[in-house]
Amino acid sequence: MCCYRIPVTGSDDEESLAETFWAVARRLRHQSRRTLEPWEINPGHARALAVLMRHGALRLSALAEHLRIAPRSATEVVDDLEERGLVARQPDPADRRATLVGLTGEGTRISAAIRAARAAEAERFFGDLSDSDRADLARILRTLRD
Repeated sequence: MCCYRIPVTGSDDEESLAETFWAVARRLRHQSRRTLEPWEINPGHARALAVLMRHGALRLSALAEHLRIAPRSATEVVDDLEERGLVARQPDPADRRATLVGLTGEGTRISAAIRAARAAEAERFFGDLSDSDRADLARILRTLRD
């Protein structure tokens, strides 16, 4: 296994590429949690709202696939969001035995507000990068993700 090292400005030590990546990921995760505080939403719930905003009403199994979590975990997320009035279950018109989960009006409103807050957060976080650096970073991250 190869360990890429990058110099750390102002330090005699070197930090591995993986260590740098995880440090940035931690910083993003903490910043994301702070951004979600006004809505008392955790990142998992925010992801579920974003998926429903993007795709519309879904079966629980499809939501679980989009979130890459177990169906049982998706049920717990939906239960929590439903209790808060952000999503609602409804019969699937294509199969009356199945249930769809969709955003309520309040869920749509909060989802849009979270999206705007996260866009502003990303602009602050990545604001020091040039357009070219942002494009390169996005390309590299997509390559690693896929």
